[in-house]
Amino acid sequence: MTISLDNDWQPILEKLTANESYSKLHDFLKTEYTRNHPPIYPPMTEIWQALTLTPYDKVKVCILGQDPYHGEGQANGLAFSVKKGVKIPPSLQNIYKELHSDLGCPIPNHGDLTKWAKEGVLLLNTVLTVRAHQAFSHRDKGWEEVTDGIIKALNERHKPVVFILWGSPSRAKKKLIDTHKHVIIESPHPSPLSAYRGFFGSKPFSTANFALIKMGEKPVDWCI
Repeated sequence: MTISLDNDWQPILEKLTANESYSKLHDFLKTEYTRNHPPIYPPMTEIWQALTLTPYDKVKVCILGQDPYHGEGQANGLAFSVKKGVKIPPSLQNIYKELHSDLGCPIPNHGDLTKWAKEGVLLLNTVLTVRAHQAFSHRDKGWEEVTDGIIKALNERHKPVVFILWGSPSRAKKKLIDTHKHVIIESPHPSPLSAYRGFFGSKPFSTANFALIKMGEKPVDWCI
């Protein structure tokens, strides 16, 4: 469970994990991954994938999710993303529908959002691990303190960030963000239960790019 990131998140994480809360989380995860039944997702080597692919200084947009997909082989360390070859989950299908409606991007035939991460989109879940087939099973184990710290670190950055918050748990993080400096785009979650309550038609991708252009930043190429 040693954290070793070859970018500018490393010193930030060292500060965020140098406390008793993270020590307890570390011990809990060590037991969970060692036990192997039920399996824990994502694989241990991919827990920090969002930070690995999107360095601190390169973050343009932060899309905040909840916890990883809990189906076999789905989670790849990026919020809302699944590995190639895995069936695209309903929430991501709806994200793709809105992307097509908003920007005209063709709907991809896979669910791997690595391209977004490399474009400067931090795909961060508030909880970074989960037991197989048990949604929210690693909630309130210490992850929230770490991910809140990551959000606060972005908030403290001089260069503004566009935060995209989908669903109530993500929108609750607004209190950590200085809206005088950063931009918040929020709507209901893209899940089938709530997408028709305001996610569809919210145009988050074009809105984010408009905000980035106003900041003097290059817009994100959202088409996959």
